[in-house]
Amino acid sequence: MKELTIKALYQDLNQTMAKETLESKEYPWEVLPLIHDMILEIGKTLSEEEYDHLEGDIWIAKSAKVAKTACINGPAIIGKNAEVRHCAFIRGNALVGEGAVVGNSTELKNVILFNKVQVPHYNYVGDSILGYGSHMGAGSITSNVKSDKTLVTIKVGDSIIETGIKKVGAMLGDHVEVGCGSVLNPGTVIGADTNIYPLSMTRGYIPKNSVYKNQGEIVEKTK
Repeated sequence: MKELTIKALYQDLNQTMAKETLESKEYPWEVLPLIHDMILEIGKTLSEEEYDHLEGDIWIAKSAKVAKTACINGPAIIGKNAEVRHCAFIRGNALVGEGAVVGNSTELKNVILFNKVQVPHYNYVGDSILGYGSHMGAGSITSNVKSDKTLVTIKVGDSIIETGIKKVGAMLGDHVEVGCGSVLNPGTVIGADTNIYPLSMTRGYIPKNSVYKNQGEIVEKTK
């Protein structure tokens, strides 16, 4: 299942402060239980000249733009030149990369956003990792818990991978584009440079460099 590994999904781990933690695991969902402690450890290393350390273990880069109406619970790190917009709700355990955008009424919980990620309009992103430069269109969300509350599995062709975790949202590779109004079901893994059509409902593994039109129609991108 090498297509689902951290190495396959994320080409440059230097594009996130989570590099060391990601390098310690094979699959991205294995990192989800580590995000809380990882943020606390990273926070201790951040320069006081570049980051403000707020009560509740919240580190915000001095160059970041954070709306007064945003709610940020710790532990959390908001990277350099990131933007957190009006009424964004960061519930904790969130690493927001440099130059990332967390938009109006967007909610984050237990996530890693690589640098330059955009979740700019009415998004929910929970228990997920979004690769460098990925973008979620308006109203697109990650669903991180199965309706029957059983442990999340990931389907790849005829194979099933057991994550052993109850809450797993979506793992987006670098430069993934998710269309407006889409729902990424628990355990969705999307390869790098893939586009998801608007109003889609995804699950399982979607190959890199492809266009997802619906569950029965996934085509390779043509240049």
